[in-house]
Amino acid sequence: MQRMKELVDKLNRYAKEYYELDNPTISDKEYDQLYDELVKLEESTGIILPNSPTHRVGGKPLDRFKRHTHRQRLYSLDKAKDQQGLKSYFQRVKKILGFVPEMTLEHKFDGLTLSLSYENGELVTAATRGDGIVGEDVTPQVRTIRSVPLVIPYKGFIEIQGEAIMRLSVFEEYNKTAKEPLKNARNAAAGAIRNLDPKVTAERKLDFMAYNVGYSDKEFLSQQDVRKFLIENGYQTDDMFKIINDTKTLFEMLNALEENRPNLDFLIDGAVLKIDKFEYRKILGFTEKFPRWAIAYKFMAEETTTILKDVIWQVSRTGKINPLAVLEPVELLGATVKRATLNNILDIQRKDIKINSRVFIRRSNDVIPEIMGVSEHYPHSVDILSPAKCPSCQSEVKQIGAFLYCENIDSCAPRIISAITHFASKPCMDIEGLSEKTVEQLYNELKINSIDKLYDLKKEQLLTLEGFKDKRADNLLTNIEKSKNTTLDRFIFALGINTIGKKAAYQLAKRFKTLDALIKATKEEIVEIDDFGDIMAENVVNFFSDEKNVDLINSLLGKGVRFETKEEVTDGVFAGRVVVLTGSLMNYKRSQAAKIIQSQGGKVNDSVSKSVNLVIAGQDAGSKLKKAKKLGIEIQDEDWFIRQIENIKTEDTK
Repeated sequence: MQRMKELVDKLNRYAKEYYELDNPTISDKEYDQLYDELVKLEESTGIILPNSPTHRVGGKPLDRFKRHTHRQRLYSLDKAKDQQGLKSYFQRVKKILGFVPEMTLEHKFDGLTLSLSYENGELVTAATRGDGIVGEDVTPQVRTIRSVPLVIPYKGFIEIQGEAIMRLSVFEEYNKTAKEPLKNARNAAAGAIRNLDPKVTAERKLDFMAYNVGYSDKEFLSQQDVRKFLIENGYQTDDMFKIINDTKTLFEMLNALEENRPNLDFLIDGAVLKIDKFEYRKILGFTEKFPRWAIAYKFMAEETTTILKDVIWQVSRTGKINPLAVLEPVELLGATVKRATLNNILDIQRKDIKINSRVFIRRSNDVIPEIMGVSEHYPHSVDILSPAKCPSCQSEVKQIGAFLYCENIDSCAPRIISAITHFASKPCMDIEGLSEKTVEQLYNELKINSIDKLYDLKKEQLLTLEGFKDKRADNLLTNIEKSKNTTLDRFIFALGINTIGKKAAYQLAKRFKTLDALIKATKEEIVEIDDFGDIMAENVVNFFSDEKNVDLINSLLGKGVRFETKEEVTDGVFAGRVVVLTGSLMNYKRSQAAKIIQSQGGKVNDSVSKSVNLVIAGQDAGSKLKKAKKLGIEIQDEDWFIRQIENIKTEDTK
């Protein structure tokens, strides 16, 4: 046992020197000899210490990833594309706080976001970000990352957030001997984590860069406190960590960071600014998607030129016929680019884009590149002509504004397949196992040409398809059945209403509460929703005015599709009150107190503003309490809150 402890300590120290400090003190051969000795001792004794490096490589591949619910939501970051965008952000901060406080500046890593959960000092779960609320459990894969501590000094519960990356030097070395060379370090990291075999993950030699703490038993006062904690507990952090007090220094540093970008051993796509002190973060709060106390500054996307070889016209789920550029392959941001978007026929004409011409392409945020303009025309360059017929079904094409549409609603294969694939996708009905390829099989061989027909599928039908055996058929039917229990916003998004994305679907569900109310909604009512314009409102009204669409919805409901339709509570002891909770409550968690307030007709805000009319202050209440006093808002303590609850209970027993 003593020798095993010595080996574990040595190997972990050597790994830290190699992966974190870039200062190895032994050769790979010596490391491997010690590692092999430890493996033999573990096999002979049947004992594996919790922080053993042999734990970092899993055994058999997983059948599938489990879902993991984060204790605290992982938000994405709002973005600024230029200095003016940052100035606008500072103005928003100043409007709320009255000033712009000290901020921290760090690299924005281009990898895969992970959340690591620790209990009693041991890593218990590692998960991807997912949708911010639920991610994929990838614990066996993450255990292979040597810069992820398996054991830390802190013994409370804590979630550590950071980025899994593949260093560019490791990426290049890997590709020298790889049977299938990797194209991009970011995708290599993401693909390694999401690979079902942890041994494949280990082969990529990933790193983990920690930068944040999510849910924790420990209280932090600032980002500087968080960074200090991460370093003290053995995490690898960004060497570039600066304190910013003025915009002039900030802009100088951002320019320097962007210039130094090619010299880094890892991919970044910008920098991250965070309000340092947490007391100010609490005041600023969150939007639906972003924390107001942080922003990402995106570096200018890289551009290059290549030859436009051809244009393919593709039919989408809404019947829109979109042009896709076929390019002479070119390397851009570590990937081989062969395709690019062309937006629409009017954009093509406006930019004077022609086949066989050299064009500028830009890859922004690692999505499919866009053709920005023409670099040079040649004698053999030819105009791009819009199709007179649908490229799939040869039906008539109609132009509406800048866009072309196939008029064959009922039997245009790509249109139907795309609509069903969208309906089944994760943000919609979340039917796992129903990929576009599978939908094509269902359409071509089982004549599934409408989303409601998915709920009529039988096992014996699926077993006639290539690649389907008992287990796969059972799993797909189970997932289809599970999808019947959904939410109203997911259902609205799944219907595929033109111009209605995930956010707009959520707003519609929040505004109208029930599907029946939404179906009856007028254009005037819909336009009142923030960010909704005339076109979006018209699309919603037109969709529900079409009898075919209403019949489809009724069919789905008739087959058992149901979704939550929570009625808003309008009475109770907190009816009409907009409440802010601040400080530490001794008898309730803040989330519990918030639920009680909401159940009694009240609304709970994260920050103090003029719309708030009640602040409940616990112990050590800080800046929110001060601001409430300044605005003359009613302030009550926890004892008062408890008395209100007791009154509720008394009324309930009468």
